[in-house]
Amino acid sequence: MRNTLILLTSLLFASLAVADSTDSQQPILRFAVIGDAEPKPEPKFPHLARAVSDINHLAAKEKLDFVTGIGDLPHKGTMIQYQNITPVLQQLTLPFYPIMGNEEYNAEQPEARFLEFANQWNQGKVTLTSGKYVLEYDKVALVMASPDYGRDFTDEGIDWMLRQLARLAPKPVLLFVHGAQLGAYPERADKGISHPDFDKVISQPNLRAVISGDLHMDMDRVNHSKQIGAVHYLHIPALERTKIPDERNHSPMFRVFSIDSGGQVKVETYAVGERHPLPRHAYQFSL
Repeated sequence: MRNTLILLTSLLFASLAVADSTDSQQPILRFAVIGDAEPKPEPKFPHLARAVSDINHLAAKEKLDFVTGIGDLPHKGTMIQYQNITPVLQQLTLPFYPIMGNEEYNAEQPEARFLEFANQWNQGKVTLTSGKYVLEYDKVALVMASPDYGRDFTDEGIDWMLRQLARLAPKPVLLFVHGAQLGAYPERADKGISHPDFDKVISQPNLRAVISGDLHMDMDRVNHSKQIGAVHYLHIPALERTKIPDERNHSPMFRVFSIDSGGQVKVETYAVGERHPLPRHAYQFSL
């Protein structure tokens, strides 16, 4: 009888341990990230439209909280590009949190035009009042930092990011910028944030990752996800055009970030039109 009780107790604790392990793997926050679109010469968005459809399908069958955008949606920030992309993005069933890129800065009053259309894209799901904002959750915060001009920052923009990181500490932060700092991706080391004080931003102890687009890199031919020092760098591929290392191959993709209660972050990459993520582009890190 005693041996039976010991066996039953062992089985109970084992099942609880498995349940706890399973629960810890369930995402407490999950979101998709779409990259540059800016099609040329024609203002048409076929791959973005397919990505929106895929994200909606994903959201209908499993947890997905929102979608973020990393900038450069309308080429040259022209009105026709904004107008043509709007009905595509309005098909998203989830809230959409975009930032600006260098393309948006080609327009007159670039932030005002961006915000006007970003709120049209959301159709009341969320309202954006600035190109810089913070999405804060129990385990993590997303600092959404549109550039101040082109793909770069002024002193004020750097100070804004530093203030947010300090205010949020010790909570881990994922920083969304259109382009990473110069040299972060040697595939195009001369392109990115050049402000010297951006080093202060990436040296903050609660910064865990820099999520960026801009480079239009072919995920199969570059090192798109990596750790530099204490910070993880995740590239978001372009949906309409690939440019690096060349334009010979374009495979439109988007990425999905899942954060579990234990602080583990899983990054999955979906090829547009495919229902399952690509194992070769998986990446994980801890908050």
